[in-house]
Parts: sequence; C-alpha cells; structure tokens
Amino acid sequence: MNSKNIYLDHGATTKVNDEVLKEMIPWFSNNYGNPSSIYSLGRKSKEVIENSRLIVANALNSKESEIYFTSCGTESNNWALKGICNAYKKKGNHIITTNIEHHSILHTLKYLEKQGFLVTYVPVEKNGIVSVEKIKKAIRKDTILITVMYANNEIGTIQPIKEIGKLSKEFDILFHTDAIQAAGTINIDVDDLNVDLLSISAHKFYGPKGVGALFVRRGIRIDNLLHGGAQEKTRRAATENIANIVGLAMALKIAVNNIEKYNKHIKKLRDLTAKLVIEQIPETIINGDMNNRLPGNINFAFRYIEGEGLLLFLDINKIFASSGSACTSGSLDPSHVLLAIGLPHEIAHGSLRLTYGWDNSEEDVYIVVNELKEIVKRLRDMSPLYDK
Repeated sequence: MNSKNIYLDHGATTKVNDEVLKEMIPWFSNNYGNPSSIYSLGRKSKEVIENSRLIVANALNSKESEIYFTSCGTESNNWALKGICNAYKKKGNHIITTNIEHHSILHTLKYLEKQGFLVTYVPVEKNGIVSVEKIKKAIRKDTILITVMYANNEIGTIQPIKEIGKLSKEFDILFHTDAIQAAGTINIDVDDLNVDLLSISAHKFYGPKGVGALFVRRGIRIDNLLHGGAQEKTRRAATENIANIVGLAMALKIAVNNIEKYNKHIKKLRDLTAKLVIEQIPETIINGDMNNRLPGNINFAFRYIEGEGLLLFLDINKIFASSGSACTSGSLDPSHVLLAIGLPHEIAHGSLRLTYGWDNSEEDVYIVVNELKEIVKRLRDMSPLYDK
C-alpha cells in the first residue's frame, strides 16, 4: 500500500501557496479597515485592492478599469451571462455555446431559456474541440452572445478561443470565455483573443477559495447581478473580501511568472502517466485531444469498471483523484462531457481524471500507475461484463 498522500485533483482545487498566504494574513487581522471608509485604515484597504486590480490587469493584458472582483468563478460566469443578456435583450435573444461547458454556464443558460432567451448548443468533435465553422453556422441575426470555455475542466481540451473571438468581432457579437481552468496555466491576452468578457477563479492557481474576477471590456454594458452599495465602480455591491483579493492577485502573478517552468514539469508527468497506463492497462481509452489540452490534465476511461469504485480504492491508498468535475460529484449520471465526445454510458461511468500540480513528482506517477493496475484488475475481476 502507498505510504504517502498523493494529490492529483488540481483541476478541482489547489492548496494556497505559502507565499500567497503570507501576503494575505495581515489583511485578516491588522489591516481590517472597510475599503469604503474615508479614514486611513479604510484607504489602506482600498489602495491594496486597486494594486491587486492592476496585477490582475497586467496578467491578462487588460486595463485596470476592466477588472471586477467577485466571490468565485461561478459568480463571474453567472454575472457575465445574465448581465449581458439583460443589458442587450432589445438587440436580440439568441446565445451560442457548446455542449461541454461547465455547469455554472449550462445551468445559467437553462435559467435564461426560462426567461425567453434561445440557446444553440454546438456539439464538439470527438476530440473534445469545437469547430469554429459550426459556431459560425449557428450565428443568427438575433445572436447577442457567444460563450465558449477556454479549457475543459474534465478532459482538458483547449478551445480555439482566438479564432472564435475573431469570428465574434466580425459579426459584432459579444464573446465570453470561461477561463477558470486556463488562467495561470495558459498565457492570456484579452486583446489578442478578442474576448469581451473572461472569468477566472483564484483557487485553480494556488490562490484562496471564495474569490474570482470578471474581465469586462471597456464600453460594454452589463447589468448588475448584485445590488446594494457602490463597490466595484457601482457594478457589484458587497464589502470587498480584501485578503482573498490580495491572494488572487499574488497567486496569479506567481503562476504567470513561472508558467513555462511549471508547465514543462506537469506536462512531463502527464505524458509519462499516459504512456505507462496505455502500455500496462489494457482496454483503456484516453479522453480528449492529446495535443490541444491542458499540460497537467489526463482523463482515462477504463472499460468494464465503475469510476466510483476506482476512486474509493485510490482513496484507501491515499491517492486523491476524481472522475470529472467536483461540482457534479453527487450526481449518479455519467459525465455530460464524456457523452458529448461519443462515449457510451457504460464506458463513461469508468472514467478517471488525474490533474497534476507543481509539487507532484515522477515518483508519484509510478506509484499511481502501479496502484491503478491492481485496482482496475480487481474491479474487472468482480465485473460480470469482463470476459477474462
């Protein structure tokens, strides 16, 4: 049995970087002033928020005035979709997306459909990547918004965001991307990508949970999601979470400054895992494109087993992984992403997502693959579907 904890679920969340935590701590205790207060303690809080806004803007190549802090990525996605649809509903009521978006997008779109908006769900190809041509064919005269995730949270596939951005600009349609899995791992330039709105969340790149940000290009109208005070330039009411905002900015800065070094490391671990698993465990499928995918993401489907049993045995062996999105872990249904790329239900149920982080090692890979071999064999021996 494995003797140490091996965390391979960085796609779900990451631990807070020690350097980030150090920057955050004073804003929980000594520097506790309300940023809306005019006295010096409050002004100090306001100043650090604006400095954090500048750091985030620099990381995304945007203007400071285009960055708004939120409570999480889900809020950023909700605000982007609801805010734009309400602000531009006189122009049209049609939205284009893909069928592999995160549920914070899909469920928000279902809500908007009940409000009278029409949504086209463009299917991705079998490699998990959407065709720009299919996006183009879905455009109508009443299309007001295209929303496509930058990188998929389950199978790691990276979408042609720059090309879709160019298309949206050509047709004068607003374009939002959920970059929550991409930020801190992919260099993002909002001007180069031609995106109008972009969502990020700190806990995906070694920042704290409970804070995110939304980029809104200057000149774009967006209705408020929260109403109350005049915080965030009157667009988002709520007393700012100063410590978490500081943490988000510091974590993003560290990630962006070290992006090439970290990506080289985790990609090496990912590729080694893929090679060993395919060589040593028969009847295994790699889900998603191996070239256009996040460097630390690998997603397998093992025939003739249930993913839940696989995760439980891995947990017993101190290996922490997932079968898909952490946001749907309570669901008994197979992943909508795996079904979208053509996997049948019975195979989609046997999926495993491993997402590597900065502190994983080659030793971790060999331990995990050895454990996987034994666990998959045990589960298949128990399966009435497996023909030995």
